[in-house]
Amino acid sequence: MKLDVTELGPVKRAVRIEVSAEDVSRRFQDVYAELRSQVHIPGFRAGKAPQALLEKRYAKTVEDDVIRQLIPEYYSKAMKETGFKPVAVDLPPLERIKIKNGTPLVFTTTVEIKPVFELREYKGVTLKQDKRAITDEELDKAMQVLRHQHAQIETVPEDREIAAEDIVQVAIERVEGTGAPSGFKPETHLIRAGDKTPLYGAVLDEAIIGKRKGAAFEASGPALTVRGTVQALKHKVLPELDDEFAKDLGEYKTLAELRDKVKTQLEHSLKRDIEETYKDLLMKRMVEIHHFDVPESLVQRELDAMVHAERSRQQRLRQLASHGEGGGEAPSSFDARKFREESLPTAQQRVKLGLVLEAVAEKEGIAVAEADIIEECRQMARAMQVDVAEVIKMLKASGEDAIEDLRARILAEKALQFVYEKAIIQV
Repeated sequence: MKLDVTELGPVKRAVRIEVSAEDVSRRFQDVYAELRSQVHIPGFRAGKAPQALLEKRYAKTVEDDVIRQLIPEYYSKAMKETGFKPVAVDLPPLERIKIKNGTPLVFTTTVEIKPVFELREYKGVTLKQDKRAITDEELDKAMQVLRHQHAQIETVPEDREIAAEDIVQVAIERVEGTGAPSGFKPETHLIRAGDKTPLYGAVLDEAIIGKRKGAAFEASGPALTVRGTVQALKHKVLPELDDEFAKDLGEYKTLAELRDKVKTQLEHSLKRDIEETYKDLLMKRMVEIHHFDVPESLVQRELDAMVHAERSRQQRLRQLASHGEGGGEAPSSFDARKFREESLPTAQQRVKLGLVLEAVAEKEGIAVAEADIIEECRQMARAMQVDVAEVIKMLKASGEDAIEDLRARILAEKALQFVYEKAIIQV
């Protein structure tokens, strides 16, 4: 085999591969021998058909078989000999490759390879200490949130006009206009007057404040009109923050015990937040100190994933908006091309970070075990509120690429955790 490598860019190579005439001839002989043992030609015993007759009848079939065998085989040999780790391969279409028994087979493949770079310092990185701590004010706010979460919504007994901050039960009877959701059905909603929260894209505050129970209202939104009736005026009855409240929430004897528990939860959450902040700083630093070109194919693959995630997010928002939920205006049509252009720098940084973390993992002997994948599936199952077996089934159904993407993500997380654990927090 002869190789000729041409550099087309920092991470792009053209590899000309020449398979010797002797190797081509041997492969033709092997394929014809296999064919001779399989075909039955009248007038000849099995396996005794002459070569000339086989060539006359099956020349094109044999040529195609030889090409299908030699191209991937010698491509793999070429990558091993050159030491390239391709991330994208552009092989010539097999049907366009010409081959002749007894002559060399020549083909050229274009590959994008992983960049070769020197790992900069990633152990013992100094980070400024994050001195955040839970304050009494934050704890008080958390207790008030808990209090509001367990409040009772009761109907206001007196007949009065709606004021800001009142909780109002409204019946949405019609949503009309070009911006109206398809398949609308009358629904009842609870809203807080004055919050300026859109319902089906329309803010109802001005339409309902000052109205009374039974009054009709009409509010406009982008290319639509919402019509409905005030059904009831309600208010939130907050429980007292006392020992009885604590007892109602679980195995707490006093309010002080509940406060201690809430503070512990806040501290755990803050600890995770601080750790994520440290990791963000480490990731930013690793991207900044490493200078190399990233393969365009990996960037485009990352952009594909980002587009898919954003399209799914906007679809969920539109679904929520069609039911008067979501707390915001439904996004307009998704401009994937514009999104890709705006997201390009982020995609390039993500790819670079992934390559750096992969290099860290390789140098430190960090690997992904089957147990790591199962644990990740368990976490996904908890988030999706399904059985872990269902997640594994969906993952396998998505194909080998999905499993490899998951494996790469876990590897990057383990490498980042290693870098974080080796960092020095400056007090």
